[in-house]
Amino acid sequence: MELTTFWFAVIAFLWTGYFVLEGFDFGVGMLVPVLSRSEAERKQVLGTIGPVWDGNEVWLITAVGAMFAAFPAWYAGLLSEFYLPVMLVLVGLIVRGVGLEWRGKVQHSSDRAWCDTGVLVGSALPAFLWGAVFADLLRNSATAALAGGVFSLSLCLLHGAVFVALKTTGPVRARARRAALIAAVVAVPSAVVVLSGIPASGGSAAGQSGAVWVWACALTSVAALAAGVALTWRGRDGWAFAATASSIVLASAALFGALWPAPFPGLTVAEAASGPYTLGVLTWIGLIALPFVLGYQAWSYWVFRKRLTAGAS
Repeated sequence: MELTTFWFAVIAFLWTGYFVLEGFDFGVGMLVPVLSRSEAERKQVLGTIGPVWDGNEVWLITAVGAMFAAFPAWYAGLLSEFYLPVMLVLVGLIVRGVGLEWRGKVQHSSDRAWCDTGVLVGSALPAFLWGAVFADLLRNSATAALAGGVFSLSLCLLHGAVFVALKTTGPVRARARRAALIAAVVAVPSAVVVLSGIPASGGSAAGQSGAVWVWACALTSVAALAAGVALTWRGRDGWAFAATASSIVLASAALFGALWPAPFPGLTVAEAASGPYTLGVLTWIGLIALPFVLGYQAWSYWVFRKRLTAGAS
């Protein structure tokens, strides 16, 4: 495999990990006012992502850093073309991080309410904007961007609600299941619209668009999402979370499959790539560092694997 192909696959893998892990982070942040009725329950909901949310953001940093190093022309084109939405994403991530960190340090309920508002807004902005950015990159239209934003926002809500149901007990768990089913009313139809449009995209990313395996990923992603809803209805929280996570993985595979080999208008991966020496050095760094990062994150999820109750969050 050529190094340009290898690093395109690595970047797709990093973005996929980010979408899966931050997807439920964003959903939980938006659902705090919906799922909680007391301060103890708000702590219970936020406690589901408390030990992992900042580690999940490492995937975004690593993905963007890898793009900068391996494909500087792609990185420059993407960030300059979508400068405003990317800046709003960064603002949202900062506001959300401040809200999550300060919430445990302030004493007054009004201050905690401001922190909760920051967490909600800071979660909703990137949840909507990442979908809008990648949909616009594929289809180059405002309608597609709006549909992509609605899809990614509703998918994060569904994925986050399923995660809370998996990680909590009591009334919050029951409310999370109901919230997941309500979010599915928007998420599943928008998934059909947006994901069926990925293989048919003929704009900036006409390379693998229409390939059989891209169609398979897109359609299987819709099926996995529907399966996640059905499993939530039956109370199978673990399998439901695995299904929604699989849906995101397959949707991301279809997205990057459609982007290959022209991830940006008028630019192929070969034209966007760094020189062979730079890619060679990056490969050694990645082979050494990536297993440690993956191992540490897997260990973190294993340590904090137990369900949370309202009094012990």
